[in-house]
Amino acid sequence: MNIAELASKLKQNIGNVLMGKTAETELVLCAVLAGGHILLEDVPGTGKTTLARALAISIGGDVKRIQFTPDLLPADITGIDFFNMKTQEFTFHRGPVFANIVIADEINRATPRTQSALLEAMQEKQVTVGNTTYPLSSPFFVIATQNPVETKGTFPLPEAQTDRFIIKMTLGYPEPENELEILKGHGRSDLISSLKAVCTAEDIAAAQKAVPEIKVSDSVAGYIVSIANATRTDKRIRLGVSPRGSLALMRLSQAYAAMQGRDYVLPDDVKAMVLPCFTHRIISNQGRSLSMTESNDTLIASILDTIPAPIE
Repeated sequence: MNIAELASKLKQNIGNVLMGKTAETELVLCAVLAGGHILLEDVPGTGKTTLARALAISIGGDVKRIQFTPDLLPADITGIDFFNMKTQEFTFHRGPVFANIVIADEINRATPRTQSALLEAMQEKQVTVGNTTYPLSSPFFVIATQNPVETKGTFPLPEAQTDRFIIKMTLGYPEPENELEILKGHGRSDLISSLKAVCTAEDIAAAQKAVPEIKVSDSVAGYIVSIANATRTDKRIRLGVSPRGSLALMRLSQAYAAMQGRDYVLPDDVKAMVLPCFTHRIISNQGRSLSMTESNDTLIASILDTIPAPIE
């Protein structure tokens, strides 16, 4: 099946569980097809973990969930070498990161040392333990969740790790009619147990390989660079978007175009993806605060308004 058909099936399947969140589901699928990792930040009870589980089930493949806590150790994620008494040799016991989909629940509750255990896996798609490097499964991506309000006992993600998430997004509260459906007994917990896979991990891997083939013209690529460069020169911003961010925006735009059934990227595709891709990659002169995402959204939106889109 082509990418547009694959995305449509996944969106419909997840929509059976996560009602009224079509745009948010589409954004998550775009990130998956682009081969990136997802950071879901919202208050408890809005469906972050439900979305992650529904996506994992819909895709199929191997899924592991890690509940991040302050006492979690790096070895609890990557695995550990232990001495096998029978063979008299060290044997590597694989951790939960060796899966197609890793759900990192409440990732900001772990210490920075433990959080950093995911850095190599997220960027290089491999894990090094001792002197040995182990490749991860394909496809491999992380869906992390965190609560932005309750900060007691949490550790903010370092910039190096935040930058490795291709998008950061929120779900928000459901619309009244959707919440009414939940209260009437047709809720997510009843439906998710009966959810079935609509594709295979191999289908996702094939789609991820096809996304980079979507055409990006020189003018559209220049548009992406202009937006990224504007974040580095704006006096309101202390830390602008890195080249990794520019690459992420291009890949997201390619995935979004493919989901629309096109083999080329339009400036409108870039505009649709720039906020979820860039807002968590900048630091304003106000620094980090509980309203950081809102202020960063405003900054990126205002920058976008000043840069003319190319006419294809």
